[in-house]
Amino acid sequence: MAVLSHEAGIARLLLARPERANALTADLLEDLLEALDRLDSPRALILSGAGRHFSTGGDVARFADEVAAGRGHAYADRTLGALNAAILRLAALPCPVIARVQGALTGGALGLVLAADLTVMTPDAFVQPFYAVVGFAPDGGWTRMLADRIGAHRVRALHVLNRRITAPAALELGLAQAVSDDPDGVIAGWLDTLASHDAGSMAAMKRLLADDLAPALEAEKAAFLARIAHPETRAGMARFLATMGT
Repeated sequence: MAVLSHEAGIARLLLARPERANALTADLLEDLLEALDRLDSPRALILSGAGRHFSTGGDVARFADEVAAGRGHAYADRTLGALNAAILRLAALPCPVIARVQGALTGGALGLVLAADLTVMTPDAFVQPFYAVVGFAPDGGWTRMLADRIGAHRVRALHVLNRRITAPAALELGLAQAVSDDPDGVIAGWLDTLASHDAGSMAAMKRLLADDLAPALEAEKAAFLARIAHPETRAGMARFLATMGT
């Protein structure tokens, strides 16, 4: 479900669950971690999602099923553990990471993109939390990584109002470095630029910036686990799935 390929020193990592809008499950995230284990010192990594959407975040239907079966806490622990590990691994990679985003980028999937160094979005792309709608506590770096980028006051408003950040707004806020109908062309230009830059300098910058992310991600995980089987969260998941027709 995470497809890794290499060409001319560039690694490409594809979230390949398009039939579910690349919704994140423990299996998908563990597959992503295994693919990261197989990286062979690329000059850059391009992270993308198959189909119409980059990723709609955690698979709410799967969470609901696991909670109903009495396995909600254990499954959430496994899923968020893998998500946090993937975010930290991406952020710590010595090579530049480029995120290619189309369609929805919601919930914890945002953390995978926040861990990237450069992001290009298609004009239809958007970021939206959905946590207050479903009843989950925020995960994937929403309370630290995103707040560091755009300010805690904006994160608060996004969460309580479930506001959407459009691609142009993401560009203005610095969540994306380009918005284009030709994201692959943008990426090709970036790769040309990166080819002339010192790899060691870029690796040192990344290492310093990623040094203290783990505690905030662990705090989000703890809050998520505390709410996963709460009656309000069960009801929120049911309402969300009914609204989405899932």
